[in-house]
Order: sequence, then structure tokens, then C-alpha cells
Amino acid sequence: MKATEANLLSLISGPKQFVVPIYQRTYNWYLTQCTKLLQDIIRASRELNAPGHFVGSIVYFQENIQNTTGIPKLLLIDGQQRLTTVSLLVAALAHFIKEKGISIDTTPTKLQNYYLLNADEDGGLHFKLLLTRRDKETIKALIKGNPLPKDASLRVVENYAFFKEQINVENVAFIYSGIQRLFVVDVALERDKDNPQLIFESLNSTGLRLSQADLIRNFILMGQDVTIQTELYECFWHPMESSYGNEYSSIFDKFMRDYLSVKTGIIPNIDQVYDFFKNYVQSGKAPQNIHELVKDIYNFSCYYVDMVLHTVKGPKLKVLFKNLSKLQVAVSYPFLLAVFNDYSNKRLSIEDFGEILQLTENYVFRRAICGVPTNSLNKTFLTLYRNVVVDNYLESVKAAYQSLESYKRFPSDHEFLTAFVIKDVYNFRTRNYMLDKLENFRRKEPVAIDEYTIEHVMPQNQNLSSSWQTMLGENWKEVQERYLHTIGNITLTGYNSELSDRPFAFKKTAEGGFDHSPIRLNDYLRQVDLWSEDQIKERAQMLAEKALLVWHAPALERNVLIKYQSQDEQEFNKYSIDNFEHLRGDLLSTFEALRKRILNIDSSVKEEFKKLYIAYKSVTNFVDIVPQKARLRLSLNMDFKDIIDPKNLCKDITDLGRWGNGNVEFGVYEIKNLDYAMELIRQSFDRQMEES
Repeated sequence: MKATEANLLSLISGPKQFVVPIYQRTYNWYLTQCTKLLQDIIRASRELNAPGHFVGSIVYFQENIQNTTGIPKLLLIDGQQRLTTVSLLVAALAHFIKEKGISIDTTPTKLQNYYLLNADEDGGLHFKLLLTRRDKETIKALIKGNPLPKDASLRVVENYAFFKEQINVENVAFIYSGIQRLFVVDVALERDKDNPQLIFESLNSTGLRLSQADLIRNFILMGQDVTIQTELYECFWHPMESSYGNEYSSIFDKFMRDYLSVKTGIIPNIDQVYDFFKNYVQSGKAPQNIHELVKDIYNFSCYYVDMVLHTVKGPKLKVLFKNLSKLQVAVSYPFLLAVFNDYSNKRLSIEDFGEILQLTENYVFRRAICGVPTNSLNKTFLTLYRNVVVDNYLESVKAAYQSLESYKRFPSDHEFLTAFVIKDVYNFRTRNYMLDKLENFRRKEPVAIDEYTIEHVMPQNQNLSSSWQTMLGENWKEVQERYLHTIGNITLTGYNSELSDRPFAFKKTAEGGFDHSPIRLNDYLRQVDLWSEDQIKERAQMLAEKALLVWHAPALERNVLIKYQSQDEQEFNKYSIDNFEHLRGDLLSTFEALRKRILNIDSSVKEEFKKLYIAYKSVTNFVDIVPQKARLRLSLNMDFKDIIDPKNLCKDITDLGRWGNGNVEFGVYEIKNLDYAMELIRQSFDRQMEES
């Protein structure tokens, strides 16, 4: 490697051609960067005592391809953006001088022949800078003053037009002088001695940041022969980039994170996807044949685009993917990518694939309604695919969802229904999605709910009219506060301003009122003449029953679930309360009262009967009960030093080897001891929740 300081125009001049490799990102400087460069150029021309203006590095190595003219072809590793921008400025300067007939220290012909063209060459060697794809044809047309191609590069055209507009009679000489004072670090690599990828990474780490996508593309293609580079880029990489449209720069890094999650079982940090990908390839886990690797990335990228940009063929799958996007559950993509790959390879039918997508949608929505924390969802979806049994694909996925426990759980019908009727759905993030699904369930002529507005049947106004107060009863204030934003009181209308805070009878019978509404959500409102707490609760219950059908849960029989359980899980299912000989009489009554109170701590609490003790867990075990002859021996899964025990009933059993989990032990003898016992148990549960 030879690195020297060089005048930029001197570096460009002379017979040579800088070639941007096909895998490099296209030209993407914005007007803000062009403005800054032009300001620096004009400033440099006026600061005669300054040595000039440094604009960065130009890194290249000579291509092995020889030509009869002897014109060296220099492959750009870094500096494309700066070199292209300066070339656009020189072209704009040459055209301005020619059009205005202005005399400065150079001529339009010299500017073009010295810095833009190899004047004695024809064809592909005629231009000093050869960009990629439409950038190439666009800049060639601008330099030669020819008509632009139909698919001209917007960024190239905009920046050229900007420079053309900025040049005037007063500053033209300063601009040319400033360009002459631009300096770079000229870095010439030797192909057989220097590793261009390592140098590229080093440059990128010093502030010339590229996206993770750019780094991955360059890592894959940079070290390949030019013929292989072109083949891989044209057949796979460019079609893949194009499939994202304008979303490529913002989405591709996320796709690669999810792709690597599928392949490695580990979720990389979004800012470290490139390093993670490089480790994946170098570890030997990735396909070692470059064609197989790129094709695999391409295939999974097609699945990703179908899911995220909703380009999948078939209306049923398209609707399902749109619903998942509305729920904003990108954490499910690693699981769904793996399933999509199986669907693409004919391992499951479109019907089963659709049902898996529906279950995923239902799982996420039910959890949102029930307020189950989402911080563990990424790991849940990452490991869910491990439960797939290809020969019983859909059933195994249902079993996997149904078997999720604690904070990972698929909320039961009871939990979902209970939460649904009291949820503040008006301020719910996915309110419109929810109302859309309820309104259009099994409806062949869907209603576009975006054309309607949210209507509170019982108005939001805190100063309700006397007619509303009379209808709601003397506790109208409490009724309004409790039910205002719940599903029982929420509907859709196209006449929100007309209905406003008017009495219920008016809202029913007025033009556009509930009695004349085509909205199914208003069916119940047409059947009643009174709107009070009872009607709100009854309508909420009706809609909740419908919601159970819309967002159904898997409901496999126990004998089917057992087929998909691990040996340990099957072992646990062998035991029940009957296996504990001491749970008889008064001690059994005490246990039944205690277990009921423990299970009521939180809906995530699960009970497991094991061979020697009964476990209660959420994230993991927080209390275990060992039935003994005269008492229930409880162990709390926490350090003894952390327990708050004013009555000094707890014992430190650290390293004593007891059955159960944890370092705190105490006994419960009678039902009258349960209040204090629950205070201790609650400490263990709360600590576990804080640490999860």
C-alpha cells in the first residue's frame, strides 16, 4: 500500500479510469453535503495563506484486466462519493463557462479533457469515472450534454442542477481556484499484498460510516473475481435490493438481524449485524459456497419483503401480514421467516401457513389486551420454531403456543374475556385494528372503518347533561369513570359531530344515528332504548364473546399436548394432589386455602405437582410447598438476607440441601397463619418480577 498526499485534480488528470465496483452502493450525497463542499471550496480559494482543503481519501487498486490502450483501470474502494461530487461540479463549471462565454484561467474543453474524459479514447474508456448502473448513464449524459436516460439517477441530476444554479459570474473564478486547492490522501493498494476488505473496514471505523447492509454486501463481493462479483450482484443482490424499493436502507439491516437470528439462534444487536454476519460466515456455520450463501440470503429476503412490504401473492396471506404489521410485532419475524421457508419448500400447506399466521396475530393481540409484558417476546419467538414437528406441522405449532407458560403464556379464554370488557380500548395503541377485526369478522363486504370516527355512546363530557345523568342513575359519575373508554361504550359512526353529547334517544333515531347505521358494532344499540351500566356491561360481554372467536386460542386436548412434551414435562404430569400422603383432613384444607391465594397473586402464576413438592412459578419457582405430617413446609426462592420477617419465622437453609428452591424456609400449620405467610410469599414473587 502506498499512501501519499495528492492534489485531487492532479490525481484525476492523465490517462486513467476510476471504476466503481458493481457491489458498491450507488451515489447518495444530499444537497446539504454538496452545499458544505461548495462552501469549503470557495473558502479555500480566498484563504491564500492556507495550504488548501482536505476532503478525505481516495483508495483504489488496479484491476488485473489489461487493455490495448494501456489506460489503467483503478477500482475504487473508498472515495466514490467525493470523486463523483467533484466531477459533477467540474461538469457544471465547464458548461457554465461555455454557455456564458466567460474567460477564466481555464476553458471548458480543458476542464472536460483533463478531469472528466480520456479524450483520445472511445467507448467504455472515454470517461475518467465509471459509476454503476443508472448512475453511470446519468453522469455520462450530463458530462456530454446529452438527453438524460428515462431512469436517470435522481441524486446525480439534483446535485448537478444544484451546482449549476450556484455558479455565477461573481464566484466562478473562486470556485475553479478552490477546486485546484482540494487535497486527498491517495491510497494505492497492491492486489496481491493488501487486503482491501480490512482497509475498507478500517476506513469505515474512522468516521466514514456505511450502513450494516453496505458492509455486508462489500464483505461478500469485494474479495471475489470480477466475473463472480457481477454474476452474484446481477442475479441475486441487485434484485434483492430493488425489491425493497425506497425502504432498502431502513429495512435491510433489520432483515439481516432476523436472518441471522434464524440461522444462529441468537439475536444480534442491530448496530453489530455486520460483525455478527462476518463471524457467522467465518465460523463455518454458513454455506461455504459463495453462490449458496448469497442465494440463501436472497431467498429469505424474498420472504421478508413478502411479509413486511406485503408483496406476497394471494389475498389471504396479504391480509394476515398486514394485520401483523398493524400490531407491530417485528419480534415474530425470525419465527415466521423459518415457517415461510418451510411453506416455500412445500412442507406445509397455504391453509396451515395461514392458520399459523393467525395464531401468531391472536397470541400477540391477546397478550396486549391482558397487559402481559412484551420484553420477553423476542426470545419466545426465537425459540418457538424448535418445537415444530414437520410431519404434524400445524398441530405442533398449536401445541407450542398452548404450552407456553407464565409470562410467555397464550392468555386463556377466561383471562382474555375478563380483560377485554374492562380494557381502556379508546387509548389502546391498536384500537382501530381491533374495531376493524370486530366489525368485519366473517363479513364478505368489508367496511372501511378508516372512513368512520370513534363514538362514545355515553359522552366524554365530564359535565353530563341532566338527561344523561338521569338515565345513568345517581351514581352516574362512577359509571362514566369506570366504563367511558371500555368496549361496551365505544362504537363507530360517520356522524360524530352531529351526535356529540346529545341524549341517547337522539343518537339512536337521528339521521345517521345508531338505528340507521350500517355498522354491525351498532346492532345492540338498535335493540335498546336505555343506556346505563347494565346495557354497557351486556354489550361488552357480547363483544367479548365475539372477540373469543375473532382472536381464538389453540385448544388441543390434553392427550394431544402430551405428545409434544419433553420427558421432564411428561414426568411432571404423572403427579397430582393424590400423590402426597400427608394432604389429608385439616392440613388439606389449609393447603387448598393457601394454593388458592397463591394462584390469585397474578394470572401468570402456574402450579406444578412434582414428586416431592408442589411448585408455584411465574418466571421460575418463587415458592415451593413440601407437605409434611403436621405442617406445610414452604421454601422461598430468594436470599435469606433479603426477606423481611418481623415475626422471625423464617429459617436460613442456604446449602442445607432441602427439597424445593431457595434459601428461605418457614412452616404453615393452620389457616389462621395464611395472612402472614402470604406477606412472605409475596416478597419472593415481587422480587422475581423485578429481576425478570
